[in-house]
Amino acid sequence: MNEAIDTSMIDWSRAQFALTAMYHWLFVPLTLGLAVVMGIMETVYYRTRNEFWKRTAKFWMKLFGVNFAIGVATGLILEFQFGTNWSNYSWFVGDIFGAPLAIEGILAFFMEATFIAVMFFGWAKVSRRFHLASTWLTGLGATISAWWILVANSWMQYPVGMQFNPETMRNEMVDFMAVAFSPVAVVKFFHTVLSCWVLGAVFVIGVSSWYLIKKREQEFAKASIKVASAVGLFASLVTAATGDQSAYQVAQVQPMKLASMEALQDGSTHAPLTVVGPIMIPEMLSVLATHSMDGFVPGINDIMEGGYQLLDGTTALSVDEKIARGKMAINALADYRNARKENNSEMMQSSLSVLNENMPYFGYGYIKDKSTLVPNVDLMFWSFRVMVGLGVYFIVLFAVLLFLTWKKTCRVDNHNWLLYVGLWSIPLAYIASQAGWIVAEVGRQPWTIQDMLPVDAAISRLETGSVQTTFFIFLIMFTVLLIAEIGIMLKAIKKGPEDR
Repeated sequence: MNEAIDTSMIDWSRAQFALTAMYHWLFVPLTLGLAVVMGIMETVYYRTRNEFWKRTAKFWMKLFGVNFAIGVATGLILEFQFGTNWSNYSWFVGDIFGAPLAIEGILAFFMEATFIAVMFFGWAKVSRRFHLASTWLTGLGATISAWWILVANSWMQYPVGMQFNPETMRNEMVDFMAVAFSPVAVVKFFHTVLSCWVLGAVFVIGVSSWYLIKKREQEFAKASIKVASAVGLFASLVTAATGDQSAYQVAQVQPMKLASMEALQDGSTHAPLTVVGPIMIPEMLSVLATHSMDGFVPGINDIMEGGYQLLDGTTALSVDEKIARGKMAINALADYRNARKENNSEMMQSSLSVLNENMPYFGYGYIKDKSTLVPNVDLMFWSFRVMVGLGVYFIVLFAVLLFLTWKKTCRVDNHNWLLYVGLWSIPLAYIASQAGWIVAEVGRQPWTIQDMLPVDAAISRLETGSVQTTFFIFLIMFTVLLIAEIGIMLKAIKKGPEDR
């Protein structure tokens, strides 16, 4: 059946989803990051009754609201695309994938929508305590929303808690807790959300630096930098720590992703970590991947050819063997369904036994060109280094700014060059954020669900022209929304905090 699907349509569908996801991810990190910053500021106002902190919190809330509204618009379109462009995927695993998204919509989104109204319009209508609670609950709602979305994404990277039903030809959830709290989901949540705090902190620092350069709202700007640099330093250090755990998990469940990140063609023990060019850290890759200096890290060729020992003591299969076993699973499923029609219980049992034995390799049966199992190595290699390099840069930036803003003998506004660094760090934060998702998603290709369903088997049967048309419609629409958001935010920034 897949042979009849136009490959260009697959490429356009992938491009459309990538476009929507990348635009959506321009808004989400800032939402999560600003939620923490403004929550801290209002908490200080609640404790001190100092109107300065109320004024400061309200300014960042205004920017939060603009960003939040446009983020919601792109997120809705993203979810609809699972049904329109990826209907085979939705049908095959909708029982599992749909559950966290449903919880996100019913619980988290409505929680955000409820309390954001109180946060914006309730200053003079509710008590200070209730308003403070509403501000934090808005941020909590956004964070819970991120949790369930990341649970869904993590399941695509590490499918657990399900069982294939040959009667319905669908995967069905059998362990909700395994899906909701898989180790990959937990680490991904902390790594991703804390990285959003980093971006939010950089944004606050950048805008505040502009005020100091312009000699405007200096007290407001210094206070904002102080809060943001503290949040940013904490978040960046935790992000680095969770990144280490994430690398270990990737090595276990997605070894090809790790190999492509390091452009590692042939594996070895005591594997060094390449920084850039000839600069390497001895044995560090083995430590990250196996938590042992003499651990074996497979390269691309090793994964393709198999034969090396896995951590559980078994021998890794070659790609050819996995493809063969995947085809056995697909054929066994067809035999089972035919036997069921003929009411041949003996054949049903035999086919089911073969299916269950080879089901872990089911997706490989749809692979036509095994070279597609290797992601874009150059893109992965440099995206990972951009992400990590900028992460280290932000740690240094936050530490320096925190020192200058907290130490009374030093003043951040005396270092004009540093203010320009803070201002131009805003686009760098967005580059780091996008690079992280490139590593996560490009490294998973060609899988929609790791080892279970490749993209060319997950696609909807659509006309290529219709996908192309909607791609450009979304491109224009999202670009207009982005320009509108930037324009509104720049206008609000130029105006500055309200006097009261």
